[in-house]
This record gives sequence, structure tokens and C-alpha cells, in this order.
Amino acid sequence: MTADPQLTADPDVQDIAAALRVSIGLLVRRLRQVQPDGEITLPETSALARLDRGGPATPSELARLERISPQSVGATIAALEARGLVERRADPGDGRRAVISLTDAGSQMLRHRRNARTEKLAAALSAGFSPSELNQLKAAAPLIERLAQSF
Repeated sequence: MTADPQLTADPDVQDIAAALRVSIGLLVRRLRQVQPDGEITLPETSALARLDRGGPATPSELARLERISPQSVGATIAALEARGLVERRADPGDGRRAVISLTDAGSQMLRHRRNARTEKLAAALSAGFSPSELNQLKAAAPLIERLAQSF
């Protein structure tokens, strides 16, 4: 019995990279379109996620990390603060600066958004994939995560 030449030949890394970029990009765009009722904007979600991952930050730090203007981040913070999703406190090291942190309501909003995306993805998987395909996707998930962490 001879081996399948497609399984023994070295894979073309450029082709794999291009295919992953296109398919993962499409998936990410579709997931971003999932907007539960009472949803917040993409910049607001990004700011909440940044605060969730990195902890409290000054507005200028958020602007730098998000690669947006201080004016834009100021408007985003003001909208989030008005909804009770973030709070502003004086910086203990420099009272002239403010530090922005996530509130419990902000954490809950972020969880709600993530759960809505997960549910949408799970529904698509349940409706359109065989058990064998689901197992392939499950096996690929850690590899995709490792790829993302290697940048």
C-alpha cells in the first residue's frame, strides 16, 4: 500500500497561510456582526475588552493601545461611563490623571456579548457540520490558538 502523496509531501506554507487568513478573517467579520439587543458599539466593546484583559488604564493608555485618537477614546469612555459600564477615578500616583476601570455591569455586558457570539457559532456548527467535521474543527482549535499566540 502506498502513502497518499498529498499527506507525505511538504505542505505549501504560503497556500495554508493564505487560506487561513481568508477563512479566519471571514469568520471574525461574521462574529463581529452578531449584535445582541441593547448592544454596544465595536469601539466600546474593544475598550471594555482591553480593560478586562489589562486592568485599569488611563484614557491616553487606552488610546495608544487601541491605536485611536485621544478624542475618540474620550468619546468612547464618556458613552461607557454614562451607561455605568466603566468608572473614572483619580490616578493615585498623579491626581491630575484619571484611571478608567471596568464596572461589574461592564463585565456582565462583555460576557453577554461573548456568549451571544458563542451561541451563534454553536448554532451554525450544529446545523451545518457532520460529527466527523466537528471533530476536525475541535482538533484544529488548539492549533489555531497556538498560531495566534506565535505572532
